Amino acid sequence: MSDSGNTLPSSASIESLAFVEGLYSEYLNDPASVPDDWRRYFDQNGDDSTQLGPSFSPRSVFDPAPAQFETPSSVRQASQSNGKTSSSSSAALDAAVLQDRVDALVRAYRVRGHMVAKIDPLGLPRPQQPELDPAFYELKPSEMDKVFSSRTIFGAETLTLREIIDRLSTTYCRSIGVQFMHIDDLEVKNWLQERMEGSQNRVKLSREEQLRILAKLTDATIFEDFIQKKYTGAKSFSLEGSESLIPLLAFAIERAALHNVNEIVLGMAHRGRLNVLANILGKSPRNIFREFEDVDPELYMGSGDVKYHIGHSSDYMTASGKRVHLSLCFNPSHLEFVNPVVLGRCRAKQDRQGDDSRSRKLSILIHGDAAFAGEGIVQETLNLSQLKAYQTGGTIHVITNNQIGFTTPPSESRSSTYATDVAKMLQIPIFHVNGEDPEAVAQTVQLAMDFRRTFCRDVVIDMYGYRRHGHNEGDEPSFTQPLLYQAIAQKTGVRDSYAEFLLATGEITREESDQIAVERRDQLEQELSEARRADYVRIHDWLGGVWQGYQGGPESEVTPVSTAVSEDVLQALMKEVTTIPEDFNPHKKVLRLMKQRAEMGSGERPLDWGAAETLAFASLVTQGTRVRLTGQDCGRGTFSHRHAVLHDVKTGRRYMPLAHLDETQAPIEIENSPLSEAGVLGYEYGYSLDWPDGLVIWEAQFGDFVNTAQCIIDQFISSAEDKWKRLSGLVMLLPHGFEGMGPEHSSARIERFLTQVAEDNMQIVQPTTAANYFHMLRRQVLSSWRKPLVVFTPKSLLRLPAATSALSELTDGEFQRVIPDERPEPSQTKKIFLCSGKVYYELMLQREERKRDDVAILRIEQLYPLEKHHLEPFLADYAEGTPIKWVQDEPENMGPWRYISHLLGPQVFDKFPLSVASRPASASPATGSATSHQLEEQRLMDEAFDK
Repeated sequence: MSDSGNTLPSSASIESLAFVEGLYSEYLNDPASVPDDWRRYFDQNGDDSTQLGPSFSPRSVFDPAPAQFETPSSVRQASQSNGKTSSSSSAALDAAVLQDRVDALVRAYRVRGHMVAKIDPLGLPRPQQPELDPAFYELKPSEMDKVFSSRTIFGAETLTLREIIDRLSTTYCRSIGVQFMHIDDLEVKNWLQERMEGSQNRVKLSREEQLRILAKLTDATIFEDFIQKKYTGAKSFSLEGSESLIPLLAFAIERAALHNVNEIVLGMAHRGRLNVLANILGKSPRNIFREFEDVDPELYMGSGDVKYHIGHSSDYMTASGKRVHLSLCFNPSHLEFVNPVVLGRCRAKQDRQGDDSRSRKLSILIHGDAAFAGEGIVQETLNLSQLKAYQTGGTIHVITNNQIGFTTPPSESRSSTYATDVAKMLQIPIFHVNGEDPEAVAQTVQLAMDFRRTFCRDVVIDMYGYRRHGHNEGDEPSFTQPLLYQAIAQKTGVRDSYAEFLLATGEITREESDQIAVERRDQLEQELSEARRADYVRIHDWLGGVWQGYQGGPESEVTPVSTAVSEDVLQALMKEVTTIPEDFNPHKKVLRLMKQRAEMGSGERPLDWGAAETLAFASLVTQGTRVRLTGQDCGRGTFSHRHAVLHDVKTGRRYMPLAHLDETQAPIEIENSPLSEAGVLGYEYGYSLDWPDGLVIWEAQFGDFVNTAQCIIDQFISSAEDKWKRLSGLVMLLPHGFEGMGPEHSSARIERFLTQVAEDNMQIVQPTTAANYFHMLRRQVLSSWRKPLVVFTPKSLLRLPAATSALSELTDGEFQRVIPDERPEPSQTKKIFLCSGKVYYELMLQREERKRDDVAILRIEQLYPLEKHHLEPFLADYAEGTPIKWVQDEPENMGPWRYISHLLGPQVFDKFPLSVASRPASASPATGSATSHQLEEQRLMDEAFDK
């Protein structure tokens, strides 16, 4: 508003004026050319001096709707103040105000229509929306047949008010409700409005498509009914009440194929999973039934998983004759945590195919309503959507909305109107659709898929249904929801209701409908007979495709590989990574670092941690191995040690030397991640599942923060091989070390990882030299053995001179599981220290200061896999009875000690008594006082050396 109090006209107001002016101009030329109601209006109020113009300034329809709109008299006063309106023009201005009210009603339908849409198959009442009542805008019943401008509604220039309301109500208030007006991008909003209002949110299906819907609904319904009858009381987490999920997915796949998508990665929880496996993924029902029979106990002793967590992959042949590969990810009971895993797999598949447009591979996530609103991992995953390092071209999110979570109703499980409201953080539409209207579901899927293809963004489909049984088939839901389940008991299944609809419209006969059901039941009976055969043999497809040539299992079966690189190659690589383009202006400290690294490459300086890592990456990408490293601040490195991504101090331009080594090198990505652990770690784990031939790394800002991703570690990384026969070579870099930085910046909780190790499921490493780190990284990808690698990386050692390595250690050496003591006379040893990590250098310093040449210090670099025999050659030269003391920075109840004591026992090889020197057991990892830390460290050294 200006100082004079005048307001500028809104764009909608100007359009209203333009419409009325246009009508009045036509009236002046030929009164019979305008609609009757407008002609009568101009006859009564107009004359040839009527003038409309920009002096008109009613309230913008984009402002909050007022309880009372401005009156014509106030408009006349504003107009007269500018001296531009005659008494006759005020009548036309009144008409413009009327048009403006209609425009406000149009917008209200777009904003609020979803609030009254008939999306609930249970028909539960929804609150009325005053803004959708014409009376709210002082529009009278007598004006319902007046013609207004409808140029903001796709498909018509003018409509009566009655037609406008009918069209908008049909579009936004029937079986589909849409939230899209929160989107800021006008192009996106206009696209959605055009697609929805142009079709009134209806899709015209062919008879073939309708029969396909009926067939898929029949598949879903008969499958659930068959399971319930054959395995009464067994847990299957039935889809009953949400069977439209099956035709929804089928339509999504068909539409994706038309968009040239050739592969889809799916993730979902247990609800309806068996149905999706059988009727979308094409998993043989006999295999599912065999899992229900559970007659092979010896096969799964201590391993395997329940049937409704199992994944599957297959090829889907669409009606258009296109083949689409489908992969349903294995999934734990921890709801929603599979989400980032799916996205990581999809991104890896896109990268492998060179799909830079992110258009050939698609991810579909199927959520539950309570979990989508309740689990924070949902927000973490959504946040990855438009980030460069994590984009996949848009994910289709499908919520099977049962309107309940176990026994908890929405009123107790979320503070938002919808389960999907968290998705409004993105500039995407959210479609709410009634699952009992399969044709509305088909329209929603088609629109969602086209939106994803057009804008490369996520899209959400919230399909309302219900859960016919309890949380599982043995649960009694009426204990807590008696009224809800009385209503559900009266419901006819969607298959039957849709069949009746097709019968009523003459699209199918009763005989055809019944025949579809008979064929499905007969097929399932045959599959059950096969599953119960005594000679049943299940065929597994483990380690096929990109995993051919790789192995899991015990480390003892692995053939060692050489990880050394010739000096000439290393020198040439270091020269390349320290060469900066002439037009690039790095920070002066970074320039000094580049000069130091060049000296390291030439052998003038020993290699520090960052230089060794750089050479490991460079040597791998020039050998054709893809490297991907993400994590918070990983481009520079939390401790400013990496500087893999440089920034021009004058222009801000980024430059990564590792990406410019030679024209034939493999890609390398080093990208900062959002402030997320579980989401990003899950994503990188997923990426590793589809890129076994690459080095895939996630780095924590501090290792302490990894516990916020504990679910990914527990349910996927540590156990996937045992549960699902799925391998991963993911690397986790976890900065760890007690250096007086407090309880949340000291410990990556080594003890937690060591309590999870068994059956050679992971590698747990704490390297202490630059060379060992170099060989460890190269070994991880050059070996055919694929196991997750958890690395407890240092902080102070990054620049500690004692932790550096000569270039020759990279050219001739290999990874050392145990590093022996460096003293020349082991026979003089009176005490042996075993340790891991940074404490080694403190012990070395104390040994020198205390002149204790009788103490040997051995480093265990790989804590797992570790067997006693790995230590035997390193202890062979020490006299029997020499005491061994395990020394660690961590409190006694943390760190590796209890794992080591269990592994070695009180008498190592029945020759060496074993004890410990550590901080006292503590509930918290470390003190927050720097001086207390120093005192504790001194006491630890005194205890170790028996002061």
